[in-house]
Amino acid sequence: MSGDKLHEECGVFGIFCDDTETDAASLAYYGLLSLQHRGQESAGIAVVKDKTIECRKDMGLVGEVFNDEALLHLKGHAAVGHVRYSTAGSSTIDNAQPFVSRFKLGSIAVAHNGTLTNADVVRELLEDAGIGFTSSSDSEVIVNLIAKNYKKGLEKALTDTIKFIKGSYALVVLTDEALVGARDPNGIRPLCLGKLGNGWILTSESCAIDAIGGEFVRDVEPGELIIINRDQVFSFIFSEKTPRAVCSFEYVYFARPDSVIDAVDVYGARVRAGEILGRESAVEADLVIGVPDSGIPAAIGYGKATNTPFGLGIVKSKYVGRTFIAPHQKQRERAVSVKHNVIKSEIQGKRVVIIDDSIVRGTTSRHLVSILKKAGAKEVHIRVCSPPVRFPCYFGIDTPHRKDLISNGNSVSELCKSLGADSLAFVSVEGLLESLDGKGGYCLGCFTGEYPIPAAGDTESNHPK
Repeated sequence: MSGDKLHEECGVFGIFCDDTETDAASLAYYGLLSLQHRGQESAGIAVVKDKTIECRKDMGLVGEVFNDEALLHLKGHAAVGHVRYSTAGSSTIDNAQPFVSRFKLGSIAVAHNGTLTNADVVRELLEDAGIGFTSSSDSEVIVNLIAKNYKKGLEKALTDTIKFIKGSYALVVLTDEALVGARDPNGIRPLCLGKLGNGWILTSESCAIDAIGGEFVRDVEPGELIIINRDQVFSFIFSEKTPRAVCSFEYVYFARPDSVIDAVDVYGARVRAGEILGRESAVEADLVIGVPDSGIPAAIGYGKATNTPFGLGIVKSKYVGRTFIAPHQKQRERAVSVKHNVIKSEIQGKRVVIIDDSIVRGTTSRHLVSILKKAGAKEVHIRVCSPPVRFPCYFGIDTPHRKDLISNGNSVSELCKSLGADSLAFVSVEGLLESLDGKGGYCLGCFTGEYPIPAAGDTESNHPK
């Protein structure tokens, strides 16, 4: 992870149409476009027709990987798609998804969002059984495990696989005759069910259902397996009752604001986080602005709670690549400079509160304070609508080592001085939970170091002793 934000690993999309003439690949294409924020490294779509699965995947954005000609070659009534940003496994075409396995009993394609904590152990067992791997991705472990168990039948192969793997996952699996979805027992990664005519959709976020004119039905429950075929849609809970631990960063930053995850409206959660920030750490100011895009709803909420006028203040270029692709600090700083610019007339001579979703390395925050003051801001106060990020994530988010997390070794006052701000405050853990639903049931590992499940290979000793 070389940028100044945490990054989601991937987005998954699956569709099963009752009408065999429906072009599932085109629907998957539009679904993936709406999930592009979840991964910009590679994209892929697999379709099934006449019991054969065809797949196209490549490095790049959805619109770069797929054109009209490419989609013409992907004909079928059911499809799974994937957008990826690598955490487990390197950035190569070998790790692009979906993964397809063709064997004597049929074919399967798997798209996975999350990280398996026992992937190395399972990989070694499969390799000992003579199964080869072409990638370093966790997701190939899953597809090979399903293929190995397939002689037991689809349902048994899936349940045996899912009971064997540990960690976080939202899975969509395409077979010759069915579309399958599964969500890990803690519900760390999101997955939801939608309907389109007589067809069904499984995807990471509800915004992808909206994008193709579908109807949101419900969230897939933690520990639930859903099997969709021509005859029926049936589901069952495959795990023992486990405490829910949905990734809180989905609401802070990852998810699109027009999505609803586990009955919590993402946009509403961000506005509430801003209101709570205003209640917890108000400061006298003339203007509140948000760091585009995810900081803007929170800035609206902060302004409402503190009676501070809301303005744009900062413009974000829509055509600059994500800063995480820059491998060195100087390049990251240059990328940030191109990405954000100040509307001088809006902030000149004013005391400005700037709201961001999080601070990871501090590169962006430091730069924004600098350009706001250079443009004539009298004071710059930073407010952050997540608690300090002090610990890595092991469940599908790309985070730096602890030493590179700026909040890990610095107090808030030290950090404020380092960023050049006039004041700095983060929302409390209690405030973040209140902005969601106030009930708990969220993974807060990157803030507290307390994780819902043990993480294999945790060499940084982030778990509480």
